Amino acid sequence: MSGSNFVDYVKIYCRSGNGGPGSRHFRREKFEPKGGPDGGDGGRGGHVILRGNSQMWTLLHLRYARHLMAEHGESGGKQQSSGANGKDVFIDVPLGTVATHSETGERVAEITEDGQTIILVKGGRGGLGNSNFKTSTNQAPSYAQPGEDFEEAWIIIELKLLADVGLVGFPNAGKSTLLSVVSAAKPEIADYPFTTLTPNLGLVSYYDNKSFVMADIPGIIEGASEGKGLGLRFLRHIERNSVLLFLVPADSKDIKKEFEILIGELEAYNPELLDKERLLAISKSDMLDDELKAEIKKQLPKMPNIFISSITGEGIKELKDMLWKVLNNNIEIN
Repeated sequence: MSGSNFVDYVKIYCRSGNGGPGSRHFRREKFEPKGGPDGGDGGRGGHVILRGNSQMWTLLHLRYARHLMAEHGESGGKQQSSGANGKDVFIDVPLGTVATHSETGERVAEITEDGQTIILVKGGRGGLGNSNFKTSTNQAPSYAQPGEDFEEAWIIIELKLLADVGLVGFPNAGKSTLLSVVSAAKPEIADYPFTTLTPNLGLVSYYDNKSFVMADIPGIIEGASEGKGLGLRFLRHIERNSVLLFLVPADSKDIKKEFEILIGELEAYNPELLDKERLLAISKSDMLDDELKAEIKKQLPKMPNIFISSITGEGIKELKDMLWKVLNNNIEIN
């Protein structure tokens, strides 16, 4: 998932199609020069439709196609034949995509399933032909309905990754390393801030062919909720995670304070994030002896916690057990 290809926010212009006008045609045949009205209805204008695609992971394709316009419906014809509907425009997006009206801020669509479709802007209805207006007192109506006009809107498309577990921590907390150990994901790993510039997803294997999805969210810094560092760009991805796994490295100057800063940033961004299940993992614990671990444990917040090392494998199995328990049984871990 390279930085140049991962796009999780675009603004696009959507315009549906006009409905086709109804026909005002009268039947005119050799032996019936004054036949009645037989005008058909106009076709519906094309919709602009958002569609879920489980094989996609980025909005890159929308970066270069920001004006999407559906076809107009065709006019009704003679012999009560209806005009063809305008061709719909389908916008394929990854699961976890949210569409919002740019002016009103109203959420108009949320895609969570493969193949799910939601109309962003509706095509105009086709007008009725004159054959619909014939009555006993009006045998020859010479009028028909025009088609309805198109709709248009600027729509913000945002991708919020769907994952069971979201990794939350400062840069260099060991999130990418952990993801590479517990899954087949190959995120970029290096010992400098903001190595991870895009979210990475990994499928974590568990017993009996079971699995869950873990997301490595780019590192948060103090002030991220105000746009500092990578800021709001990736905080949105945490909203979709069922469980938040906080990673604080063992060599942190103040583990409890670092955790509190992370909690504060999430609360400032969206207080509802604090309603999610939370676990705390002390990473890089291979540099600690039992005495130091016991001392650190006394200072940790009262919540499920574990010491792990992605290098030696310490606590990795137990961590997976804890996560599976919370995800599938909704049981509080002591």
